[in-house]
Amino acid sequence: MSAPLADKIRPKSLADVVGQEHILAEGKPLRKIIESGTVPNMIFYGPSGVGKTTVARIIADNCGMSLYKLNGTNASLSDIKDVVADIGTFGSENGILLYLDEIQYLNKKQQQSLLEYIENGDITLIASTTENPYFAVYNAVISRSTVFEFKPVSAEQLVPAIRRAFRIMSEESGNEINASDEIILKIAYSCGGDVRKAMNTAELAVLCGEASENTVSITESSLEILAQRSNMRYDRDGDQHYDILSAFHKSVRGSDENAALHYAARLIESGDIISLCRRMLCIASEDVGLAYPMAVPIVKACVDSALQLGLPEARLPIAEAVILMATAPKSNSACAAIDAALSDLRSCDALDFPRHLQNKHCDGAGAKIVGQHYLYPHNYPNHYVKQQYLPDALKDHVYYEFADNKQEQAALQYRKKIIAESK
Repeated sequence: MSAPLADKIRPKSLADVVGQEHILAEGKPLRKIIESGTVPNMIFYGPSGVGKTTVARIIADNCGMSLYKLNGTNASLSDIKDVVADIGTFGSENGILLYLDEIQYLNKKQQQSLLEYIENGDITLIASTTENPYFAVYNAVISRSTVFEFKPVSAEQLVPAIRRAFRIMSEESGNEINASDEIILKIAYSCGGDVRKAMNTAELAVLCGEASENTVSITESSLEILAQRSNMRYDRDGDQHYDILSAFHKSVRGSDENAALHYAARLIESGDIISLCRRMLCIASEDVGLAYPMAVPIVKACVDSALQLGLPEARLPIAEAVILMATAPKSNSACAAIDAALSDLRSCDALDFPRHLQNKHCDGAGAKIVGQHYLYPHNYPNHYVKQQYLPDALKDHVYYEFADNKQEQAALQYRKKIIAESK
């Protein structure tokens, strides 16, 4: 079976690696480490198809150490023990380099089994992961390793790799491949910074191209089908999921409706309107809040409509809710108030209730104060009378601060008025 194009053209030297200039350019940290010939324990973190495995293989091929490769998706504890068993043998006299792909799939016991050997230098570990290593990798392994973050490759950086792919396919098949600059750019922009995806798209584009004698022409129409939705980077359970939701939330909070619509569109395009709707319901109370209280029922109505309609029509009420919240005045006073109240509650001992608020009307023998003495506010002007409501230990605590917006300032003025008139 023929190997995928992405494997055939995998770079053999750092000069052919596209992207990652922040760590691989001349004078940058990872480049200097590789050129020094001394390989420390390292963890490569970043999305799929950005060069983590490629760089690890280049290091392994040039370090002179015995290379062992394991993948966290199928590696067992016995596989790790097999690597450890070769320590000190003739075949590993220059040291063992273990390349562990997708380390996040190893459980804690499997990761711990490596600790002694990577700490004393019997094994040098290069691990890669698509998940945040500070959550997905055991802390003791992290503390013994240097973490390098790999970033998505820009479309401009992908262009040379795509040209190289077409050249290799042309040499292998003996056919000339006609791909315009526009076609190459379209592939580059459709792959979301994923080199592997760009290579696979280029390979499929050739297979679907219009063939004539010794020539294959790649057409816009065939590429349109191949590239659709391929620029989406999204995983429902990983970092991308929470990064998009975080970016969406912060864009609404920051009153940037255009950015908010962009991130909402990414979630809609991925088909994940459930997470988007839940986040919108949160934002309505957390960030718009009392500055525009009607945002809560309006957003709830839009969410209900979206879930009832389903895609693609769900995009309409979602867009309405997003724009409404992004352009609305903002206040986090309610959020801050409940958080302050919860903080006090967690730091206090068991608290009693003021006698006049309790739901009892008969005092026991020996009670210091006989009678409930509750003042019914509706019997007083403006339906207000001053009395203590908080427990004695918290009676002077203030949780809610009126924010500086029209709605809350109007409520503050009304509060001041009824207090003044009650004296």
